[in-house]
Amino acid sequence: MIVRQFISWVRTASAGVRADATRALAQAWLVSDLSAEDRAAAESALLMLLDDPSPLVRQSMAEVFARSAEAPAAIVQALAVDQPSVALAVLEHSPLLIDADLVDIVATGDSETQCAIARRIHLPAPVAAAIAEVGSAAAALELIENAYAELAPFSWDRIVERHGRLAAIRESMLVLEDLPAATRAALVAKLSETLAQFVVVRNWLSPDRAERIASEARDRSTLNIAARSRGDEMRGLVQHLRATSQLTAGLILRALLSGNLELFDAALSELSGVPQPRVSALLQDRGSASLHALLRRAGLPESTFAAFRVALEVCQENGFVDTDDGAARLRRKMVERVLTHCAGDREAAEPLLILLRRFATESARDEARRFCDDLAAEETLMPLHGELIAA
Repeated sequence: MIVRQFISWVRTASAGVRADATRALAQAWLVSDLSAEDRAAAESALLMLLDDPSPLVRQSMAEVFARSAEAPAAIVQALAVDQPSVALAVLEHSPLLIDADLVDIVATGDSETQCAIARRIHLPAPVAAAIAEVGSAAAALELIENAYAELAPFSWDRIVERHGRLAAIRESMLVLEDLPAATRAALVAKLSETLAQFVVVRNWLSPDRAERIASEARDRSTLNIAARSRGDEMRGLVQHLRATSQLTAGLILRALLSGNLELFDAALSELSGVPQPRVSALLQDRGSASLHALLRRAGLPESTFAAFRVALEVCQENGFVDTDDGAARLRRKMVERVLTHCAGDREAAEPLLILLRRFATESARDEARRFCDDLAAEETLMPLHGELIAA
């Protein structure tokens, strides 16, 4: 009887009063002990109110039903596809929306509705994949910052491909400790590309010089990422580098001259098709024949074989680095020894010598920078040391 009176009265009430009354009716439907007849009548009234011309009425209903698993499913479905001011709470919180519903809304909705879905707790991988594939940059950012979202590796890669040029996206992704190494490398490549384009547009550098500097910076960053990667993550990184044409002889030589034998092994295994344990065993052979055969099978230029052989010999003599920082830096003595050998080799190609000279300059500058940093640190500690002695 009360619901019948409500239906009769609500037709002539103002929008604000209708909204308050609708909220009360929705709450009664959830928590009150209504008879079966009144419950059915209340649901019919709420369904009728979905056609109310005022969004305030529908919004009040959405706020009550958004987090409830007991809400009328038909009403929640209708609210989810309403205008954003009504739908957002339901899209972000309702447990009654299944993955297919959410994927469809992501595909057809605007950025605001996509962002609401991206904020959902325990967002499943299929929905996250839909946002990564067609969502706006704002929705992708919400997805990245949602600690409860399940993102498959290909979803991370798709976000980088679509939005990696945006600083906010890059910054949010790069601070994630569990970001896949391949995705991190793709972000660095996007950053290098963006910076190169910027300096060319500004006429600060020629296109060729900007591209070379960006490529060298990308290679150094890739070594930093590789120094922190192991096992499957390293293999995924190497596969990504090959797919994006970054697994060059220069990068592989840089890895070896930095003492990062794991990246060197993984790269040769990927390019040659030889299992990595077999590659490691061949590299332990002090003869040059097996090394040259492996490099040839990997498709590397023969003009680089001598450089790889000498670098590997020096690496085996001096041992390998075992720190993340060390495995990402060119080792000056190794670079200079390889450069000296190749400079006297008539078969060494000029591009290789140019590359090695750049490596030598880079390693010398890095060593000088570390030396000056150490001196500055000692200078800072000296007064403290004197105070301790005096005390």
